[in-house]
Amino acid sequence: MEIIILPSYKQVSHEVSRRIILSVRKNPGLVLGLATGKTMLGVYQNLVSTYQKENIDFSQVITFNLDEYIGLSPNDPLSFHSYMKENFFSKININPENTHILPTQPNDIEDACREFENLIKKSGGIDLQILGIGREGHIGFNEPSSSLQARTRVKTLTKTTLRDNFGLEKGPRFALTMGIGTIMDSNQILLMASGKVKAQAIARAVEGPLSSSCPASILQFHRDAKIILDRQAASLLKRKDYYKWVWKHKNEVNDVIKDKK
Repeated sequence: MEIIILPSYKQVSHEVSRRIILSVRKNPGLVLGLATGKTMLGVYQNLVSTYQKENIDFSQVITFNLDEYIGLSPNDPLSFHSYMKENFFSKININPENTHILPTQPNDIEDACREFENLIKKSGGIDLQILGIGREGHIGFNEPSSSLQARTRVKTLTKTTLRDNFGLEKGPRFALTMGIGTIMDSNQILLMASGKVKAQAIARAVEGPLSSSCPASILQFHRDAKIILDRQAASLLKRKDYYKWVWKHKNEVNDVIKDKK
């Protein structure tokens, strides 16, 4: 787990989008796991801006979204189908057939989840998964107490999640979400967080014990997880000075090797 602390949300968004762009340029057929929410808006704005200015090609990229509410119309402004179309898909040259979002009104929940998992496998697995984090440490809609090995399934949303997402406790009570086991299968993970409201969850996820009470703590066991934070989100980390030191000096190892030759 690598912890990257930057001064502001703007710089966090730039760093995440920069890494996505590099990945797409290196692998035009990248399988990209996407997230939604306010935290992700800066990333999508940067990606769209780069597409418009530099003509980066998304035509072969395959995407899988983390989650979706159950019961809404796909065209409902609250749905993640609408969010992705409005903020990203409609503004780049991605092939709609390569975009995959869990259904809002599945005929059979178990079949829909099984099909989603199979599509990920047929695509060769997720190369790069983008994540946010909830105030209680959830990733996707894997709320506290979620199994750390679960696959894509239905979850009941907590009151905290409903308040954070809708401003009140009314709203879709259920969602389909990639399971933590599905997320952990990704080759690389970028989790981004901004603001003091996320500081406690980040501290528990990064420096706390592995626990289903903080589902994001499982990322401590991922082979290539990068946690990209602004100062406020990192404010409760006990070892933040060390993380900053590592980030500042990590590339100097190449100079050390050169000096020894």
